Amino acid sequence: MNAGAAAETRAADGTPADGVERPSGRRRVLATAGVMSAIFLGAVGQTSLVTAMPAIVADLGGFDRYTWALTAYLVASTVVTPIAGRLADIYGRRVFFVVGLAILMAASAPVVLVTDMMQLVLLRAVQGLGGGIVMANSVTAVADLYAARERGRVQGLIGAVVFLSVVVGPLLAGFLTDVASWRWIFLLNVPAGLLVLGVILYTFPRARPAAAADSGLDFPGMAALAAAVTAVMLALARAGEQQAWTSPQVGGLLAFGLVAAAAFVLIESRADAPVMPPALYRNRAVTVSAVLMVLASFGLYGNLLFTPLFFQAVQGLSATGSGGILAPLGLGVVLGGIVSGQLLSRTGGHYRLQAVAGTLLMAAGTYLLSSMSRETGLARAAAYLVMVGWGAGATTATLTVAVQNSVPFRMVGAATATLQFWRLISGAAGLAVLGGVLAARFAAGLEATLPPAVRAALAPGQLDALKSNPRVLGDPSAADGLPALLRDADAAGAGAADALIGALNSALAGAVGDAFTLCAAVTALSVAAAFFLRGGNPRVPPA
Repeated sequence: MNAGAAAETRAADGTPADGVERPSGRRRVLATAGVMSAIFLGAVGQTSLVTAMPAIVADLGGFDRYTWALTAYLVASTVVTPIAGRLADIYGRRVFFVVGLAILMAASAPVVLVTDMMQLVLLRAVQGLGGGIVMANSVTAVADLYAARERGRVQGLIGAVVFLSVVVGPLLAGFLTDVASWRWIFLLNVPAGLLVLGVILYTFPRARPAAAADSGLDFPGMAALAAAVTAVMLALARAGEQQAWTSPQVGGLLAFGLVAAAAFVLIESRADAPVMPPALYRNRAVTVSAVLMVLASFGLYGNLLFTPLFFQAVQGLSATGSGGILAPLGLGVVLGGIVSGQLLSRTGGHYRLQAVAGTLLMAAGTYLLSSMSRETGLARAAAYLVMVGWGAGATTATLTVAVQNSVPFRMVGAATATLQFWRLISGAAGLAVLGGVLAARFAAGLEATLPPAVRAALAPGQLDALKSNPRVLGDPSAADGLPALLRDADAAGAGAADALIGALNSALAGAVGDAFTLCAAVTALSVAAAFFLRGGNPRVPPA
């Protein structure tokens, strides 16, 4: 009997084999729509400020804290994800939808009144808590609404919503910033959140999961996990660009994080109701899927970061245009998630085959991106991005269904949140490592390609300043100011300004290509890891 059949078998009293009564018909459709909308709100919060940050800094000041508003949301979301997933297993997901959406809205409205960057950073951290709770419950909610045989089909659609939000969020934020104010990005969360909350309250089942809570909550484990994740995420966010990896600040945060992580493992091994049960990692599907998610997310976040940078800085696209180039990536994710989900539902779930195909397609697309140059056309780049997106969508849908169908229903929330947790950790680590690679390769490339006459024309310290800022070509005001660095120098020839910009373009193109190559190499490792997934859909464990 396959997993789908096992999940739909009913006992003598008419209850489903896994003990979960699920809504059907119109109510289930509305509940699914509410869940997808909640996912969109939570995911948009992670990346929507990318295109609005220049306007925010111009309004509030605090250029030295440019990335903090983004990092605060990501750190808070990562900390709360596994905790929210486990608590929802105990108390039910419906109540945590309400809590998460309420926190998200409550932190959005006061943004109208902020007057400096630190106020915004604090509100973004609170938003991250709400967004993390919403995301942890949304992806897991598929198991509350659909039996095992149907989850692949719906999980593909939900995976597509997550990645589409990464594309739509920055575009919407940029549009609102241009036509109104960046503050509208946050204000829209309130009416949208109220609408989603109403749908969830009306349609989502009230059933409480069967996880044991008689031993109390694991507060020491939660505290140790929060300390470990916060320290490591802050270290990764600051390393490479703001501070050196060997600096006392970064080293101290990493050391503290590792100590807290060791304490967390010790606490979890002895806890009666652990927040992240060690037993999960004795499940082959969970362990292999977590490794796969780490490797694949490293590559995906790199593609999201460097593709707009390449087209804006190297090929001269506008900020809106460079953000729009991610649309093919979103299209690929939609197609990959839907096709993979349909295959999982119709064929019983060939996890290994679909994971290998997805990661292989993603690795091939990323490698092709690494070969781009100033002459690469948009159509060819779009085809590469569709490949990456298709592979990412297929891989995410496959791993999520594999994990949910391999653990008891009472552990579905913790297992799914674990997968999301490692995705977020990998994203932060990937951005830190790749940012360091980008900066180092740009500096080396500029040193090698800058003509001697132009080097002599630069004022003392200007070359080092340019080498330390690989995004200079992506800032129109900075790019416009580059010729001024040479016009006052007697050694500058008539074409020196163009030569400087050409050297910067060439160095940045090479640096981005190297970063893409590293992404492709890491993603290729995920292809090898995919072979360790079980080939078929395992029998669904009892509730």
